[in-house]
Amino acid sequence: MSRFILGVTGASGSIYATRTAMHLKRLGHHVTAIVTAPGREVMEFEGETRFLDFCDVVCNVGDFFAECASGSADYAGMAVVPCSMGTLGRIAAGTSDNLLVRVADVCFKEHRHLVIVPREMPYNLIHIENMERVTRAGAVVIPASPQFYSKPATIEELVDTVVAKILKHLGISQEQLDGIVKRWNPPA
Repeated sequence: MSRFILGVTGASGSIYATRTAMHLKRLGHHVTAIVTAPGREVMEFEGETRFLDFCDVVCNVGDFFAECASGSADYAGMAVVPCSMGTLGRIAAGTSDNLLVRVADVCFKEHRHLVIVPREMPYNLIHIENMERVTRAGAVVIPASPQFYSKPATIEELVDTVVAKILKHLGISQEQLDGIVKRWNPPA
């Protein structure tokens, strides 16, 4: 069992957070959540408050004394899903003005997996430069752009095509991912 942190911001697409937490729990991992105030509002508006049912710990975004704020805490990595462009900018700048951004900074300094999932579009030059900065610092940016070659039949299956990519870059094994989305098999 590994321990992961999921940060949720005010960008639309909280279903991505719910499905990520659900699959991590189903695979036997520990989930710590940090949800911003706008993230909670969007989650409620989009009907995704069940996200919290899949979390072992929910930290207050203003609590800098939370265990996950320390580099000595044993976490395998973090995903910020969905990630607003404002949060992306604060992570890229290293402002650490709330627990979510502080934990992302800890992931950088401790060389832990950090996956950032922007859901907003289109991107302007500032967004792209911030994605470049976090990528250079060691994060993986995975835009919430689902794939269609597995022929997903439901919204959940479509969302899981992105979630499987998130989990892969958090270090989840391919064997565990096979139960989430079919691997690409080119036509014969």
